[in-house]
Amino acid sequence: MATYDGVIDALGLREWCGGGSDGGGGSAPMSMQELLARSRGESGGGGDGGSLWDLPFPSLDTLHDACAAIPETRDLTLGLERGFLSIRDALRVVVDPVTQPLSWMLRESLAVMTNTPWWIMMPLLLALVWLVSRSWRIVGFVAISLALLALVDHYDAAMQTLAIIFVCAFICVLIGVPIGIAMSRSDRLQRIVIPILDMLQTLPPFVYLIPLIFLFSVTEPKLYGIAIILYAIVPVVRLTDLGIRLVDRDVIEAADAFGMTSRQKLFGVQIPLALPNIMAGVNQTIMMSLAMVVIASLVSAPGLGVLVLRGIRSLELGVGLVAGFGIVLLAIMLDRVTKASLARIDASQAKR
Repeated sequence: MATYDGVIDALGLREWCGGGSDGGGGSAPMSMQELLARSRGESGGGGDGGSLWDLPFPSLDTLHDACAAIPETRDLTLGLERGFLSIRDALRVVVDPVTQPLSWMLRESLAVMTNTPWWIMMPLLLALVWLVSRSWRIVGFVAISLALLALVDHYDAAMQTLAIIFVCAFICVLIGVPIGIAMSRSDRLQRIVIPILDMLQTLPPFVYLIPLIFLFSVTEPKLYGIAIILYAIVPVVRLTDLGIRLVDRDVIEAADAFGMTSRQKLFGVQIPLALPNIMAGVNQTIMMSLAMVVIASLVSAPGLGVLVLRGIRSLELGVGLVAGFGIVLLAIMLDRVTKASLARIDASQAKR
């Protein structure tokens, strides 16, 4: 007798459930757990002689034992899978053309970063660091870090990781900043977007990969590119919205007094004053992109994450530790450069 047979009978649902219950299994063979319980003289699930302490929660599987008409948990998961697979082809027709430029950008960026000789690429990266930070100390740190990565033959993997981060972080800023601006100008839009951002921020990183694996080929760079963008776009959207909303109302009133249009206030007042918050969002987006690049190595994303995965799979401790140290170096480099840029912005606004 199943645990909740009495409840089903009391509610008058026995006929709907398909007649009498013999433990919910019909003529199906008993499970090993049921056989062991019967050999010990126990009831099938806490019915006759079962204690309240052992009463199971009325989950789908438990209720299915008492009523075959109630679906099991596996029916729910199979339904979700079949539903997704049924619309997969239609989704591809819509999503493939939209996301194909992402594959092109990732391929070209990887090709440029890895095929350009080191004696050209490294000075270019150092010049970019100088333009952003204007700090010889940070330039020196980046030079030493890149030299260390090249010394242990991780230069190509580091360039692949940087190429992916540059593309995905750029797209995150390109999409995220306008969304944040639109949210700051519409409370209704903010109420709609905030739950979506909460969901993206709380989903485990591996969950992003599950539907994308079924939707795209593993050989397509956009498979991991979309996962990285979805995971990393949240901070720049949130902090752009927050930065613009925190602009002093007195400043906005002064802009109105000068007769500024809405566009002039946005680009001449609000965005410049919100730039420190926006740059903080960019910093966090880059850090989250780097974290997701490592996880995306499970679905063919190149870079240092592949070496970390190799260390885990093959139990090569040294390979995993060295690659992990390289990721730490990249994270510190990117963090220092973006924070130096943020400090420059703060200093320039303080002079005003």
